[in-house]
Formats: sequence, C-alpha cells, structure tokens
Amino acid sequence: MSDIIRLLPDHVANQIAAGEVVQRPASVVKELLENAIDADAREISLIVKDSGKTLIQVIDDGKGMSTMDARMAFERHATSKIQSADELFNLSTKGFRGEALASVAAVSHVTIKTKRPEDDLGTTISIEGSKVIAQEPAVAPVGTTVSVRNLFYNVPARRKFLKSDNVELRNVTNEFHRVALAHPKIHFKFSHNGSDLFNLPAGTYRQRIVNVMGHKVDDKLVEIKEETELLNIHGYIGKPEYARKTKGLQYFFVNDRFIKHSYLHHAVSSAFEGLLSQGSNPSYFLFLDVPPDSVDINIHPTKTEVKFEDEHSLYAIIRASVKHALGQFTINTIDFQKDTELDVPYEVSRSAIKSPRIEVDPDFNPFNDTGSSRKVHQHIQKPAGSWESLYAGLDDTSVLHDETVTSPRNSTSLFNDDVEQTGSSIFQLQRKFIISTLQSGLLVINQHRAHERVLYEQLLRQLTVQNGVSQQLLFPVKINRSPDEVDIVKQLQSQLESVGFLFGIIENNVIEIQGLPLDLKEPQVEPLLDVVIKSEQEQVPQQQDAQLQRMAAQLAGQMAIKTGEQLRVEQMQQVIDELFACEEPALSPAGKKVFITITGDTLSSKFDH
Repeated sequence: MSDIIRLLPDHVANQIAAGEVVQRPASVVKELLENAIDADAREISLIVKDSGKTLIQVIDDGKGMSTMDARMAFERHATSKIQSADELFNLSTKGFRGEALASVAAVSHVTIKTKRPEDDLGTTISIEGSKVIAQEPAVAPVGTTVSVRNLFYNVPARRKFLKSDNVELRNVTNEFHRVALAHPKIHFKFSHNGSDLFNLPAGTYRQRIVNVMGHKVDDKLVEIKEETELLNIHGYIGKPEYARKTKGLQYFFVNDRFIKHSYLHHAVSSAFEGLLSQGSNPSYFLFLDVPPDSVDINIHPTKTEVKFEDEHSLYAIIRASVKHALGQFTINTIDFQKDTELDVPYEVSRSAIKSPRIEVDPDFNPFNDTGSSRKVHQHIQKPAGSWESLYAGLDDTSVLHDETVTSPRNSTSLFNDDVEQTGSSIFQLQRKFIISTLQSGLLVINQHRAHERVLYEQLLRQLTVQNGVSQQLLFPVKINRSPDEVDIVKQLQSQLESVGFLFGIIENNVIEIQGLPLDLKEPQVEPLLDVVIKSEQEQVPQQQDAQLQRMAAQLAGQMAIKTGEQLRVEQMQQVIDELFACEEPALSPAGKKVFITITGDTLSSKFDH
C-alpha cells in the first residue's frame, strides 16, 4: 500500500494559515498598522477603498527595510522581532509571529515599496498569491508603503462570506480606533473612497480619545491613575450618568495592545455597582502597564486574548482603582453650599405619588335643609348669638362617625391602592393590567405588551409604505456618538424617517434630530437609538423583510406604554379597541402572551372549596 501523507505545497499552507490570521479586511489593517508602529513611524496613513475589499494601503515614515529584508518579510515564520523561544515571554513589539505578511500575500495582490534613511534607492516588490512577480529598485521616500489589493481574489468562498461594505468598514474603523487610541504620540490619518474620515494629530491620551470619539466625550471622562508593584493603570472612565445601553466605549489596553478580557471587564463593572441603572454599561479607556513576562499574548492568532500570571490581583487592583476614581469624582461634585432644608425627605421621595381626589356630593344644596346635607348641618347649626357659635360643635366627635361623612383612613373598600377606580367596566390593576368585563367573565390585558403589538403593526406598515407622521421639535435634539455609531444611524436614516424621525446633521460625532414619531417622547430618543445601534452592531445578515420587522419591534418596545404608567378610561378603551383590530392580537412582537380570559366557571370553581 503506497504512502498517503504528504507535505502541503507552500502556497496551500499559506492559504490555510491565512484563514487564521486574515479573516476580513480589518485583520489586514490591524497587521499593517502594527508593523508600521514597530518600524518607529511618527506618521501613519491608512487608505481604504470599498471597505478594504479593493484596496488597503498603509503608508508610514518609519525606518524602512533593505532589499533583502523586504523580500524575507513575506516568507513564513520570518520576523525581526524575536530570536529565541524565551523572547516570546518578554515581548515589547506588535508583530512577532512572522506569519502576517505571508498570509496576506497568499490571498491578495501585494505591492511593497520601502527605503531606509541611509539608502539612495528603495525597493519595490510585487507578489500575487505568494508568488513574487517583480522586484526592482525604485525611488521612494523614507519609510514603507504596503498596498493590498483584491483580497481573497483566489479564495472565492472566503470572499463570498464577507459582509456588506458598511459592516466591513465598521470593522476596519474599529481596528483603526484600537490602534490609534493606544498610540497617541503617532499622527494617524484614515481615508475611505477618497474621503478623509480621521486626521488625528499627535497628543495626549485624553486628546486622542476626544479626537476619535468626539468633543462631547471630554466632559464625560473621569481620570484614573494608580501605580502598584504589579500594575500601573491610567486612563479614563465615563461618568455614571452618561452610561449607555451599548457597549461601544469599552477599551482595555495592555502594554499599548488592545485586548478583550471578560474577567477584567467584570472588575470595572462591579466597581460601578449601585451607580448604573439596569441594562446600562460603563464606558472606559483603561491602559494597563504590566511586566512583559507576566502576560502571555501568544495564546490566540489575533493577539486580542491574553493570559495574565496573577489575574486575581489585577482584578482587585482595577476594581479598587475605578472605585477610588468614582469616589473622588462624587466628592468633587457635592454642592456644599446647597440648602438642605429644601431637599425632599427620603421617605417622601421614595413613596408613590398619588393624584389628589375630589369628592363631590351631587345631592348637596346649601339652600335646602333636606337630604343628605341636612344630616351634616344639623350638628353644626346653632343659634347665631355670637361669631363663636358658628364654630360650636365642630369638636363633636359624632361628626366623624356620621353615616354620611367618614374618615378616609378608617373607611374600607373592595378596592385598594393597586386598583385604579374609574366608575366604568374597565379598570387598571397594579398599573400593569387592564381589566375589562365580558359576558363570559373577565379580560385581563398586559398593557405594555398590548400597546407594543399595536405600535409594531403600525410601524411595520409605515416602514413598508414610507408614510410615518412626525411631530416637529421646537429645539432640535443633538446626540453625540462615536463615528461608527453615527454611521449606523446614517445607514438606517431612510428607515427611521419612514416611521416619523426627521434628521438634520448626521456626521462626524453628531446626530441632530428635528422631529419625532407622534408616540415618542423626547427623553426616549437616546435610549431608543442606543437599542437600534446595538442591535445593528450585533446583527447577522438578514433579508429586507426580517430587518424591517426587527426595527419595528425595537421601536415599538421603546415607545409602548410602560408598566407603572397610569391610564385613563379612554386610554384603556383605545388600547383594547386597537389591540383587537390587529392581525395578531394574542401575541407581542416577541411572541409573548398579551391577554388572558377568566370565565365565570373558573371563578365559580374558586368558591367550591
């Protein structure tokens, strides 16, 4: 029997390796930017076309490469960063595997032009699918320019699974942010299809965060700085009141390398315990400096997952540092000149607010001594001999026990405070359920889910026929978000306008809203946009119908009547009427039960025991 195990050809091995290192255009951007940083560049430009599918070009002014180095850089496991296995545990550079450029060249057309300061001429090399097509001397500035064209041209299956241009550009932008935030002393530029997206001059960490995320972020940052034997931590955390539903502004950097670490993220989140509402996420830009030999960054090809030698101690330090920074911020914001006598007492502020009730006796007639009013007046009518007689008898306790006038505290009723009495066959229970009588029994409706179903079907029709009605705002609302989140809103602009939104400026870091759907209140706008953005960031590719249904469900969930909201009889009746005019009244958009019926037989069975 002949041998069946053979060595793979180099170009096949490179394509397999590329599957680990090069997953999408953003992967190429990350590797090329990190190589430019390792070359001690002071200015780096990223040029992208068609979200990286057509062109990814990185230009740096670093130290360049010799002719031999430029050729060797595209060989597998060729690197200038390490010489022995021991150095894997004491790394201070970015690219050290020696696989990135070889993997990129295996699935694209690559051209590199490079020159060292001491050389008169530079070198140009062209590679297609791991094969060197040309190599020749060239006039070039000091530094290196790498151009990657037609990514995955020879692996159509990989290219087919790339997402839309908007999604891929978002991933490229995220990688650019991660690298740029970690190196504020380097001047970064980024352009896409000829348009300049970012121009980030060298500066401090705070300046870089503000330039990337927008100027309004500056007022929301609290500085954090701690130095210990195990860890030096510096950076910024977001003020609790600016926490959002999305997780976009959460960045961990270890030795100037972006990482993802759920355990350390929990340390930050736990420090915010009690300061954030449910579902809100803290924002942070934290830079950790640890000894290189205490962290292993070689456990994953993307190098975003790392392993620390003493994670438990780092957890405690990070949590304590964030708590300390929050404590300092809280102390600095206390108003010691405030008149505490004007504060609402705690027990009052925590109690439920009840609307005052006005009770009117329809039979009362001040000119008639008969009827119900006479029973009250007979206790207080005295001979009008003096003005004191007008008040005589008011201390008579019999008034309080009269069969007509009773004290609210001592009165009993079939309804307690959880039941809103309306004098109608419809009433509200616990400000959560709408109860209505039927011939066969009772109808119990979940008010939030019912209104959610009504709005869902209305919004879905508006998204389909583009006929949403808007309410114009007297003063436009301006919301500050990161550029990639603003880009998501810009992509969804036509769909949001079809349900009633009116937009002004949508660019850079600002979303200006000039009009809202009729059922949407102004305080709901920002949380609603956060939900839409988060869903779009986490979505998988869907057909148009499914995408519209998802958006309608998100909008309806935010706009619907909430549990705890008191309704008038007319409002409850309207919800009932509109619910049973829906195509699917029994289920909410999430598939949950909207109402139940309780028959008379069911009630009778409760009294059989």
